[in-house]
Amino acid sequence: MLLARRSAAEQAAIERAWRRIEPLALYPRPLDLTRVRILSAPLLFRLLWFRRFDGYTIWSTILLRKRLEQVDDELITHELVHAWQGQHEWLRLWISYVNPSTFWGDRSGYWENRYELEARSAVARTGTAAETTASAGGADA
Repeated sequence: MLLARRSAAEQAAIERAWRRIEPLALYPRPLDLTRVRILSAPLLFRLLWFRRFDGYTIWSTILLRKRLEQVDDELITHELVHAWQGQHEWLRLWISYVNPSTFWGDRSGYWENRYELEARSAVARTGTAAETTASAGGADA
């Protein structure tokens, strides 16, 4: 399968996000970064299902509401965790979003979804504050 060549900005964003989450060892095998792509798809996010999101990952493709240069590393990191989850547990990942409360009603299913919690936790554990603490030698091992 031929994949379009990544831009330098796309490659750099993927590498920055991977450097953040790789040490967490969330899954037994590293993410296959050769398959990861980041695409801007603003029209997609006009559809009712996607309006609540700024990013959405399908398999190894990260779709963004805005252009790559307009989003922060936290969003890319969060979505890259989903790509890693999908590489290891794709069926469970997709089934986990079938819960009716995930997108209708109070949406508590979405906020309490195991995969969303893991992605948000990975961003929080590796964010700017975590990096500052680690570089100061005060991070818990």
